[in-house]
Amino acid sequence: MSAPPTPDAGPISDADAGPIPTADTGPIPTADTGPVPTADTGPISTAAATAPTPTPPRAPGMASRAPDMALERSAERTAKAAARGGGHPVRLRALDGLRLLAALMVAAYHYGGRDGEITQAWGSSPRAQFPTLSSYFAYGCLGVQIFFVISGFVICMSGWGRPLRSFFASRVSRLYPAYWVAIILVTGVFALPWVAYEAVSPSDALVNLTMLQQPLGVDRVLGVCWTLWAELRFYALFALFVVLPGATRHRVVLFCAVWTLGSAFAEASDLPLLDVVLMPEYSSYFIGGMGVYLLHRFGHDALAWGIIGISFLIGQHYAIRELWHPAGIDAFSYRSATGIIAVVAFGYVAVTLIALGKLNWANWRWLTVAGALTYPFYLVHEHLGWVVVQYLRRGLGLPSYATFGLTVLLMLGLAWLLYRFVEQRLAPVLKRALATPRVR
Repeated sequence: MSAPPTPDAGPISDADAGPIPTADTGPIPTADTGPVPTADTGPISTAAATAPTPTPPRAPGMASRAPDMALERSAERTAKAAARGGGHPVRLRALDGLRLLAALMVAAYHYGGRDGEITQAWGSSPRAQFPTLSSYFAYGCLGVQIFFVISGFVICMSGWGRPLRSFFASRVSRLYPAYWVAIILVTGVFALPWVAYEAVSPSDALVNLTMLQQPLGVDRVLGVCWTLWAELRFYALFALFVVLPGATRHRVVLFCAVWTLGSAFAEASDLPLLDVVLMPEYSSYFIGGMGVYLLHRFGHDALAWGIIGISFLIGQHYAIRELWHPAGIDAFSYRSATGIIAVVAFGYVAVTLIALGKLNWANWRWLTVAGALTYPFYLVHEHLGWVVVQYLRRGLGLPSYATFGLTVLLMLGLAWLLYRFVEQRLAPVLKRALATPRVR
């Protein structure tokens, strides 16, 4: 049913739609409610920020780390003091808005910026339906790169100060409930006799429930799930090298540096296993997001800025390599190198401005809802959108732009239903079941 995963085949994971900051955010990241009131995971009270920090007795072998530990304590207090508003935690609602914007970019790409099954839904090429906008919609696939930068930021926040079991439970409970229902919905709709799109086999649909269909070579139910496979690998690396030993500034910096070099080695060695594990084509975006989180947590720092800068330079290279091609009459669309770089840069700059508190004025409550809808919307919008577009455009004869807008609204409505009746009800139950230690 689906083609191999390419940047044009359909984007994000997230790895992650709820209010930020939170201890739990999904792949695009999904919702949780409010900051965790600990010194390691969220803003602290004014008293805690200004009170002197007691100095524990120095253990043997700790002398070499003393300057770094002192820097961490000082920078963390400074950053948290700057981020607080009158002693109240700052909720980064602008990050929710950016996630929704990235999801809408991806939807614009799937509905009007590419060929494929959507051409069958419209009855002609989207370029004929949107003669001017289709060339801009083609850049929408870069919403995935923006998602990955956000995911690096959010997962670093989510995993800080959290034990491995809790981190695992939060990730599974955020990723899977809406995903399972989306798999069932798309499989069921595509099995209807009047729907013209081919469904995967029952066996392949069952494998899709694991989210491991890509490495197993199984047909995908959701075209966008290739980004979830990238998110899963990022979570695994972060859990193994940061969460398990305990997150610190020093450890995150080291992880970013080693992953950057490892990705370069993977590209140079041309070994498939290294490509699968280190995913050099996507790693720089996650690494950049982690660098942005270091700025958010510890304040301005040359190492954090260096991580962000290097990851952007590498990230724009991969974006152009995967998405740029010479202009030609046979190509559906043409993306200029300058345009690709500009969109990638926008993602990095936007996340950085949000992390530094420059967009705290965008604190509207509706952005929290927007962030909550992002992940379920991302999951269902592509394949179910084909069905809706075909019905509205070819069945009812609505104009192209009305069909486009109404399809987006209907998918957002379905996303709200998934959030309200699936994520809010199943995610807490699953999280408790996975996070609670078994009593012997």
